[in-house]
Amino acid sequence: MKQLIVNADDFGFTSGVNEGIARAFKSGILTSTTIMANGAAFEEAVELARTNPNLGVGCHLALVGGAPVAPAGDVASLIESDGMLPATLTRLMTKLARGRVRDEHIKRELRAQLERVVSAGIIPSHLDSHKHSHTHPRVMKALAHVAAEFGVSSVRNPFESVFASAAAVAVRARGFKRLARQHGLSTPDFFYGVRLTGLLDVEAIRSIIESLKEGTTELMCHPGIYGEELDHARTRLKRERQSELDALTDPGLRREIDELGVKLISYRELG
Repeated sequence: MKQLIVNADDFGFTSGVNEGIARAFKSGILTSTTIMANGAAFEEAVELARTNPNLGVGCHLALVGGAPVAPAGDVASLIESDGMLPATLTRLMTKLARGRVRDEHIKRELRAQLERVVSAGIIPSHLDSHKHSHTHPRVMKALAHVAAEFGVSSVRNPFESVFASAAAVAVRARGFKRLARQHGLSTPDFFYGVRLTGLLDVEAIRSIIESLKEGTTELMCHPGIYGEELDHARTRLKRERQSELDALTDPGLRREIDELGVKLISYRELG
């Protein structure tokens, strides 16, 4: 059977992103999302999750961008001079490579984010990470430990099949899968979205749907309502989020999914 999870990242980032995700779920092919515990519109996202109980909601763990959820003093090695998490993935990876981040501080921040989500009444369906920081083995190990604490059994495999031929990426992908197995974490069989970030339109989604293999595939997306708030937000995806929303709600895609016998699921139904 061919199963497809369509997951929107950044739930809780802005009101426009929240509204776009809810619309893509109610009127489109979206099945799942991941909420940012340190997002400016977190509380609004929680309310939308409550009013849309069939929407699968996981946790979009953030070690890059924004404020920490844990007290800064408890995760000091993660925090920059401005009191915030590293602004870019490159900055985080550099700190990790130089041994400047303590593993316990990574765990504390991830734990604090999950605690905030769970305390809001959301049972996370799965975990992924902002900017795919859990591709780093140390972050993945911390994520796995915290996932076990909270009883979360699924995680995104962020290695896109198209890049599997690159030797360095293939080694990292195998390491990731090994860690996931060791910690009893299930993942979809296939993943798409990195290469198409900012470019996801109807034709791109249709191409993915038509090429799906047997098993479960996750398609990552970033829908949102474009407006002044999003225009001023710290993100490179602005009008692109509106374009993705328009694509996800195109009625032709739903018809094609039905015609091809693809089953839309969320992470709640994974494995």
